[in-house]
Amino acid sequence: MYGGVKAAGRSARTRLRDRLAASDPGLLRLTAGLRTVGAIALALAVLAVFGADVPHLVAGAMTAMVATFAIRENESRAQAVTVALGLPVALASVSVSALLASRVVIGDAFFVVLIFCAVFVRRFGDRGTALGLIGFQVYFVSLFVDAKASALPGLWGAIAVAFACSAVVRFAVVPATSAGILQRLRQAFRARLAQLIATQTELLDAGPDGIEKTLEHLRDGTARLHETALMIQSRLEEGTPDASTARLVQRRIADAEIAAERLGLLLLTARSAERADTLTLHLPGAPAPAVGRSPAPGEATETLRRDLGALRTLVLRPPAEARGTALSHLRNRLLGYRDEENLPEATPAVQDVFRGLGETARAVMGLRIALDGPQDESDDTPATTRSREELDAEDAAIDAGEEGSPKEEPTGLRRPTTRAAVQVSVGSSLAILGGEFLSAERWYWAVLACWIVFLNTASTGEILVKGYRRVLGTMLGVVAGIVLAGLVGDHTWVAFGLVLLLIFAMFYTAPLSYTLMSFFVTAMLGLLYTLLHTYSLSVLLLRVEETALGAACGIAAAALVLPIRTDRRTNELLGTVLERLTDVTEGAVDQLSGGAAADLLDTARELDQALGDLRAATQPLTHPITPLRARRNTAQYVVALLETCAYHARSLAATAELLPTHPSIAADPRLRGAVRRTVRNIEAIAAHVADEDAGTEVETGPSIASLLEPDAAGVPRYGRITGRVLRHLERLDEAVVGLARPLGVPVRTPAQ
Repeated sequence: MYGGVKAAGRSARTRLRDRLAASDPGLLRLTAGLRTVGAIALALAVLAVFGADVPHLVAGAMTAMVATFAIRENESRAQAVTVALGLPVALASVSVSALLASRVVIGDAFFVVLIFCAVFVRRFGDRGTALGLIGFQVYFVSLFVDAKASALPGLWGAIAVAFACSAVVRFAVVPATSAGILQRLRQAFRARLAQLIATQTELLDAGPDGIEKTLEHLRDGTARLHETALMIQSRLEEGTPDASTARLVQRRIADAEIAAERLGLLLLTARSAERADTLTLHLPGAPAPAVGRSPAPGEATETLRRDLGALRTLVLRPPAEARGTALSHLRNRLLGYRDEENLPEATPAVQDVFRGLGETARAVMGLRIALDGPQDESDDTPATTRSREELDAEDAAIDAGEEGSPKEEPTGLRRPTTRAAVQVSVGSSLAILGGEFLSAERWYWAVLACWIVFLNTASTGEILVKGYRRVLGTMLGVVAGIVLAGLVGDHTWVAFGLVLLLIFAMFYTAPLSYTLMSFFVTAMLGLLYTLLHTYSLSVLLLRVEETALGAACGIAAAALVLPIRTDRRTNELLGTVLERLTDVTEGAVDQLSGGAAADLLDTARELDQALGDLRAATQPLTHPITPLRARRNTAQYVVALLETCAYHARSLAATAELLPTHPSIAADPRLRGAVRRTVRNIEAIAAHVADEDAGTEVETGPSIASLLEPDAAGVPRYGRITGRVLRHLERLDEAVVGLARPLGVPVRTPAQ
């Protein structure tokens, strides 16, 4: 009985851990919030012991926050160096601010120069970005607490304590190594993979009324799994002991992601009257296909539901609980479907789902071996043994690969950091002038708003959307600040406790919603004004006015000074995506046709990264507030088509990488001819995007799927794996032709 209770408790903890891992991959948001709150709390405690007054407590708390969130490097040693360099930068910044407090013109001029330098040094990577951010934010803190030259010794002490406390919390209380973060990201990948399989199970029973909702969950689950895979990719170099291990994890993550997405498509096809369109999984709001009452009659449906549950168990079961005949039985049964063992009596589409289950089980087994080490082999069936041998052969073929050649960086005003430094300096100058007309004491809020709308933005449209979100969050935060300030009254430590809570919420929600983050910031500032005895309704309303002014100045500077129009940026990124798509497709088909081996998974991830950049850049076009509805729909459609293309390209790359070791995959030179038209069409679209007067055309022709038809004697022309490659090429070709219409590229059909 006790053992059962203990097991149930462990199971509940495991489920909670998996949910948390899935909602916050790598626990990055939780770590950021805990670190920041811990650093502030420790700084407040130390300063209180030394008898610091409220202004010094506020300065210490805000500096501890800055010293914690500004440093984003992955390696602990690099973080320590940046912390050490950040302290003198902060001391110099607060000193200059205090000394120039009585010299308004010189102080404002220096602030603009500081802003320029803080953005300009981003070209030096994470460390330059962190030091620039520390310099700017500490200057702002000194303005916020109205620092004078006479108060400098106390402020130096508060800032030193803040940096020391930030370092203690970062390296001792809430440490986060690259290996540890990668381990948690792996756990998040498993949790999200299990959630996706659970959603796929729901697809079995979804009726006509519920299919739209289930399909939306399927899209979200697929996108979340892909997001986690990209996060793992960005951490592999620092989080693994060597390049071979990194490549092994990369391959297994890619295999599992592709297999899971393919399984979803096969299930959707089994529920549909015809083969499901891949675009259905990538286009928000795409109409769901007509579905029948059940994917297969009677026993086959129950078997499918049972096996999806077994697959989810294989994904989630911890290594310590993975031994024993029960789990081996599940694994062996699923892997047997790869060798056509025990396929139920059902339609061909449903039998394809069972084969997809087998392929996904193989990918999950490879993932477990890569992440958890060797597995129990005592109960292997011949089918499982063959899968292990394939995985071992693939592992042996992995090498470190070659380093890519360095990319040519733009110079002068073409460099993004230089352009942004000029823009934000002009915008801040306007914000200073306008802000001082609104308030000679609180003008710096306009500068802060202008500064923030330029962070992590690269086009006028992105700055416009960020400015709108900033103002909206600030307005809502003012209401919350009024309520909280009235409730807190003169209770200093209650106010500080609420400040800590709001700061945690700010950092935990920042990656999810910029509006929410701005809301929590403004509510927190209302409490800080209460602590400084400068709170009033007029002060909080002034903050809204200053924020709106600063956002407007930032938008004006972005639109008028060295502007990067959203159309221009999206076209540049679209060209990059098409170039990467060509590289992956040509490389994969060349290898499948018998050409030399290439580093296809890295190339596929470069495609994913380029597509992620494009997706972020199109947010101003797809934002709900955009008045151009037709343009919004076009942008969503183009991105969804490109995601479909990327899925098929990833699948081709993964299949090509199996070629040297997989006994059922053989090179077929005929594939080169099947892809030529598709590659020409991608290049034609890329040329049109670069120059609308290029005069290029997209060409249609016979369907690639026609190559799959049997010959006159009824004998298939291709094997099952080559047939799968041709189906991917067919879908890729259809998606590429589909891109022509929304992008305005003429389509030509050759005369018969």
